[in-house]
Amino acid sequence: MDAIEAMETCRAIRYLKPDPVPEELLRRVLHAATRASNPGNSQGWDFVVLRDAAKKKRICETLEETMGPAIDAIDPGDDPVQRRVLAGASHLIHHLDRVPVLVFVCGRPVYPPGAPSEQMVWSALYPAAQNLIVAARSLGLGSTFTTFHLAGEAVVRETLGIPPEVRIAVTIALGYPDRAFGPVARKPLDEVLHWDHW
Repeated sequence: MDAIEAMETCRAIRYLKPDPVPEELLRRVLHAATRASNPGNSQGWDFVVLRDAAKKKRICETLEETMGPAIDAIDPGDDPVQRRVLAGASHLIHHLDRVPVLVFVCGRPVYPPGAPSEQMVWSALYPAAQNLIVAARSLGLGSTFTTFHLAGEAVVRETLGIPPEVRIAVTIALGYPDRAFGPVARKPLDEVLHWDHW
């Protein structure tokens, strides 16, 4: 599968099988994450890969308690896409402990040397996360990009030993898909494209 096809069919997969993911595949997607663009080749990222059932249960119970009611309270209205997205988000938060792998994409301000910038951290971590999910798609793994950790960051940090100076950018749920991949639903390019001026 080429990169464009992977991007075109890289839907957020919120329904994942509980089957374990071989370490070899995890290493391949994480290797791809570290190929991402980053400021000054500073590579200020770290990846916490959570597979331990007890730690996952502790984190997931906290996130379900804090995020579950908020997600379930959102009214999607009549939009079928929003209904599907919210149903998937609700399913994921209430079944997060059954997801085989959670990847926390982390990093710390390291660039520029001498005066590290907060903004530069995110400019490395988000491309790394995108590389990870596109690589996962190309290998037949499903994933979804979340910020669920924000609803229980203290518990996430304590459980995983993430130091306070390290930023957590993304929590990626990763595993074999329990729903089909398909084309992503996006606006037509011409609605967002501006040539030479706004």
